[in-house]
Amino acid sequence: MQIYDKPVRELLKQFVNTEKIKRGEKISRSQVVNWFKTKYPKIKKATVTAHLIKMSINAPSRIHYSVKSDGSDDLFYQINPKYYRLYEPNNDPIPIVKIDIDNETDFEADNSDADNNIGSSEFAYEKDLRNFLSKNLNIIEAKLTLYEDDEGITGIEFPVGGRFIDILAKDKNNNFVVIELKVSKGYDRVVGQILRYMAWIEKNLAEKNQKVRGIIVASNITEDLKLATSKVKDILLLEYELAIKVKKIV
Repeated sequence: MQIYDKPVRELLKQFVNTEKIKRGEKISRSQVVNWFKTKYPKIKKATVTAHLIKMSINAPSRIHYSVKSDGSDDLFYQINPKYYRLYEPNNDPIPIVKIDIDNETDFEADNSDADNNIGSSEFAYEKDLRNFLSKNLNIIEAKLTLYEDDEGITGIEFPVGGRFIDILAKDKNNNFVVIELKVSKGYDRVVGQILRYMAWIEKNLAEKNQKVRGIIVASNITEDLKLATSKVKDILLLEYELAIKVKKIV
């Protein structure tokens, strides 16, 4: 539901105009967040940072959002996770646009160890696991749905303070679920990572009555990870495995 009379994408353009941002001028993420906090305080920090990604022509994660094909969402160039500048059509690369993640693949780019993956019970790439689970969240938990706001920001590679949650979802009770994926082994160091993400969502996106919990999915959950999470509430450990089924046609 839109909070103000203009969507966030239009408010970002308003920021550029009212702050008189010039060509080549460096803009910090915190500068944009603080502007929204002053002018439009009801808009969450998480929403602002996600739209910065959506409207940055070179941000790879924008492909998971509903970027308009007419170029009206091409506003910024991301210098690094903390700084941006205005997009310069005559000098900058062609904007990254939304692609069909069903056909997205890196296998042709690097197949040097393809033979080693034959018969493997693991996904070859973490993004393949992410893309599959984001479309099949019911495998993880019944009635789990991918987070999505009214302006096309989804929970795939959701930005949290310069880093990205693999999948941000909501459960049947409308609580947030942070899902961290490890295509192979899940080690104990992932606990600190997911706790940081959970705390960020709780502080910057969740309402007061919304809880935030985490799920770690890996091919192999190590004993160290099991031990580490035994003292941490609201984190579930899951192991995945691949299975192929064939049927006779003729």
